[in-house]
Amino acid sequence: MSWQIKLLDWYEINRRDLPWRKTKDPYPIWLSEIIMQQTRVQQGLPYYHSLVKAYPKIKDLAEATEKEVLKRWEGLGYYSRARNLHATAQFISKEMNGTFPSTFDTIIQLKGIGDYTASAIASIAFGLPHAVVDGNVYRVYSRFYGIDLPINTTPAFKHFKEVAQKALPAEDPGTFNQALMELGALQCTPKNPKCQTCPLLYECKAYAENEVERWPIKTTKTKIKKRYFHYLVFECGDQKKYLQQRQSSGIWHKLYEFPLIERNRTLTSPDQKFLKTIGSYTQSPFEVEPIGSTRWHKLSHQHIEISFWKVKTKPLQFAGFTVKEWKQLPFPIPIAHFLKETRA
Repeated sequence: MSWQIKLLDWYEINRRDLPWRKTKDPYPIWLSEIIMQQTRVQQGLPYYHSLVKAYPKIKDLAEATEKEVLKRWEGLGYYSRARNLHATAQFISKEMNGTFPSTFDTIIQLKGIGDYTASAIASIAFGLPHAVVDGNVYRVYSRFYGIDLPINTTPAFKHFKEVAQKALPAEDPGTFNQALMELGALQCTPKNPKCQTCPLLYECKAYAENEVERWPIKTTKTKIKKRYFHYLVFECGDQKKYLQQRQSSGIWHKLYEFPLIERNRTLTSPDQKFLKTIGSYTQSPFEVEPIGSTRWHKLSHQHIEISFWKVKTKPLQFAGFTVKEWKQLPFPIPIAHFLKETRA
């Protein structure tokens, strides 16, 4: 019995019962793949159900506003995924008559879709022979074959893609791709893999050499950048929230936040530069004091220290949102948590 058959037999018994595995419709498969990128299934599943319920067809997603899509995505992170998802739905709806493309070369041209996602959709929805390479596949194959190539380097993808393509069975490649990823998610985990019950135990080089923890190999991690965000929560006696849409192309693009002062350090009390910046928002006298303690928000390559400051002054001349209005806006998760904690 080949190891591929062993893997498929294991998958048949052990696979998780996930809704997108019950269909060949490319739309929910695409939706699940975009949601689950850099997201655990347990975290992403409620978002999947929410989006499918709100937008059961591609045209429904296309007809929504970007702001509505971002609001439903709130808290999931990596918001460019949501923006690209919406833009691609609009493109398919307008330029492809609402029909999801059925070839790898066409799928990979869509915005927000790279080789992994295109391979997953092509193989699962259309039965095309394209092997997937994601974090799970890197880990399984690096251990199975004992591949010493660091997986976070440029040459790694080409090599692992070739390895994965060679191992891919011609029959039902979509199920095999899912089985391989499921093995990485449930069995061949990054820490404390369940080797003793692995279906590939006796073919695995890492297990044979008793060096499972050696693989996968990675180069030195990217240095984490520290940033310091100071949010101004204006209280102007008018029951409005004074917010602005984030326009920078970096994190949280097009999400809403309180007026922000970014400094290069922690502030325990306002200094003159800080007060001057607050004064640029209002020509009226103001009082300022911290709200609660500082908190850290950790992203992949950035750690952000976040502080909130209450600023009492007269109504401002910009972006005042009523309760009904601001509750429809998409926020970065630290802002959403702050609003919930303060029962705004």
